[in-house]
Amino acid sequence: MIVDAHHHLWRIEDGYRWLDAPELAPIRRSFGPEDLAPELAAAGVDRTVLVEGGRCDADEAALLLGYAHRSTVIAGVVAWADPADPALADVIAGYRRLPGGDLLVGVRPQLQAETDPAYLDRPSVRRGLRTIADAGLAFDVVCRVDQLPAVARAARDVPELRFVLDHLGKPQIRDGADGLAAWSGAIGTLAARPNVTAKLSGLVTEADRDRWRVADLRPFVTEAIDRFGPNRLMFGSDWPVCRLVADYRSVMSALVEALPPLTARERSAVFGDTAVRTYRLRP
Repeated sequence: MIVDAHHHLWRIEDGYRWLDAPELAPIRRSFGPEDLAPELAAAGVDRTVLVEGGRCDADEAALLLGYAHRSTVIAGVVAWADPADPALADVIAGYRRLPGGDLLVGVRPQLQAETDPAYLDRPSVRRGLRTIADAGLAFDVVCRVDQLPAVARAARDVPELRFVLDHLGKPQIRDGADGLAAWSGAIGTLAARPNVTAKLSGLVTEADRDRWRVADLRPFVTEAIDRFGPNRLMFGSDWPVCRLVADYRSVMSALVEALPPLTARERSAVFGDTAVRTYRLRP
């Protein structure tokens, strides 16, 4: 079974302000399950994990869980929530009462928007991380490279929580060897934590969007395999954001080509088994 562990759906009329940037015009429209279905069929993907899309309000959770409730393909939803919210436990409980609430598998704030690299060290946030762990959910981390040390500290101090690093921590692939050195120096401590998995997702949009090649991705993918191992890595398309650079099948093909030689079992881990285990997806 092939699982896409990271994609989005959104309704543009609901107010996704980040899409107002001029360079994002190609994806400044609504994307629903009917748009995703042919992409999955063409790529041979069986199940997906739907991730919040930067709207940053609780109402988006109802939309996404509703999509999952009516879908035979969406196996889990990672919804937005504020880890510093003192009412976080009630927010999660409310999500679970919604149609599709039984498919809630994780929580993700927009950590990359926090200017403080040490945001995760705040006591209020640490309490929230423990609340997420107590709820049996994963914690998706979308962050910048300079935030990786704080993620590593949080993973060390909250070992009961399953951390999921989105987009490998957004290395600056467009910077080539310099980008690799900056990211590699920060990723090692985090990868050493056994409660951390990472997504091989969002890489093409961190490369040179006009001239990217698979060769640009390969050093980062190889380093991720060396650091995490296939059993703690998972494929994610980052669709429809990936459309800024490449279509769904091209993203998937690029990852296949960028991976070092793997056994059948290791490849199965990257393209499905890790996601099933990490997010506790049901068959």
